[in-house]
Amino acid sequence: MTKTASSVWKECLSFIQDNIKPQAYKTWFEPIKPIKLSGEALTIQVPSKFFYEWLEEHYIKLLRVALLKQLGEDAKLIYDVRMENSYSSNNPHTVKFPSSNRNPIVPQGVTVPMDLNKRELKNPFIIPGIQKVKIESQLNPNYNFESFVEGDSNRLARSAGMAVANKPGGTSFNPLLIYGGVGLGKTHIAHAIGVEIKDKYPDKTVLYISSEKFTQQYIDSVKGNTRIDFIHFYQMIDVLIIDDVQFLSGKTGTQDVFFHIFNHLHQNGKQVILTSDKAPVDMQDIEQRLLSRFKWGLSAELQSPDYETRVLILQNKLYRDGVEMPDEIVEYIAKHIKSNVRELEGVLISMIAQASFNRKEFTLVLAKQIVDKFVKNTKREVSIEYIQKIVSNYFELDVATLQSKTRKRHIVQARQLAMYFAKRMTKASLASIGSQIGKRDHATVLHACKTVDNLTETDKQFKKYVEDITKKLTF
Repeated sequence: MTKTASSVWKECLSFIQDNIKPQAYKTWFEPIKPIKLSGEALTIQVPSKFFYEWLEEHYIKLLRVALLKQLGEDAKLIYDVRMENSYSSNNPHTVKFPSSNRNPIVPQGVTVPMDLNKRELKNPFIIPGIQKVKIESQLNPNYNFESFVEGDSNRLARSAGMAVANKPGGTSFNPLLIYGGVGLGKTHIAHAIGVEIKDKYPDKTVLYISSEKFTQQYIDSVKGNTRIDFIHFYQMIDVLIIDDVQFLSGKTGTQDVFFHIFNHLHQNGKQVILTSDKAPVDMQDIEQRLLSRFKWGLSAELQSPDYETRVLILQNKLYRDGVEMPDEIVEYIAKHIKSNVRELEGVLISMIAQASFNRKEFTLVLAKQIVDKFVKNTKREVSIEYIQKIVSNYFELDVATLQSKTRKRHIVQARQLAMYFAKRMTKASLASIGSQIGKRDHATVLHACKTVDNLTETDKQFKKYVEDITKKLTF
């Protein structure tokens, strides 16, 4: 017999009715109507957004078991939600929301030694003095691999993240360092790895923390004379995720304590995941022994998404928000917002807000108005190739001469200026800048930037060079 939405939902209801109280069944399940069965995806209509949120919060486990029985492991649930207000004057009656299909992440208990120098172990996250501590993972379940759109720009980082999530501490990707510019998904992947590990290994102690919070906890432990407790606490973690590790720069004490924690975790087969806006080779004021450990596992770069990936990101966001938007508008936004994912989503949120509050249609005109504001407010990023061209023209050279090995003073200065502006005006790494400007290494670029800074302060003529080129590159 061919399965239909009605037949599948009828079987689900039969199972659900046996497992909850009659009043709850009458209130929360009788009003639901089956709408459509497409493959393993069942769409059900619910009376309101509150109704949908209540089901997701209180009955998702029961719904999941019932659906798995009927549709197998790939079963999906989609809610068709009746909305009181709409995103356009056409007054559509419903929007679609996919089920999150996951339980909230529960804190895990950790048993600590009863006698630790006759002092109780302090947990930096809770009131001190408790022997059995519960560690809240600090993970956001919405940042998972399902909601992270894969593309050429992030495939290595995403694949490595999945490998780590499947076997934490058991791969050669330890530590896993994910680096890239702002708004490209570093924090999303870091959370997604933690969320996936908690799904697969509920007993593992996973902790996500920003480097600023880690630093503050360390400072508090020094003030309170509990540094040893602080170290012992972090040595109990199975999977430690530290966000924005570049902010440890210049903080010698924190780097020192993190070095000891890292060594303990690594030697005991625990997993360390780090994120940074720079590659290890470009990090400054970080101890060499710590940098060498950052390079120990895998460093995976996140780059700006290409056009196809940007379209997929927008479509995924619309799907999850239950909003329908014409393809031409989605494509227009993807074509004009190129820098990062955060800005893409920002345009989408502005579009939805405008359409909802002002009762406007989703139109190309509205999209253009919002995109123009974002593009104008975004500092234009120039390419390294363009910088070399402008600097060469300014000094009346050709680009080949600028990139050559010659040590003539005026050519060396032009080359150093090109490197300086490339560092200042692009998101490229020092190694990337060096390879594009005459196949130099990152140390040469670093030296060039310092030289330009020094000469700008001490040489009036050189300062004028910097000001003139800045104007040419900015306008």
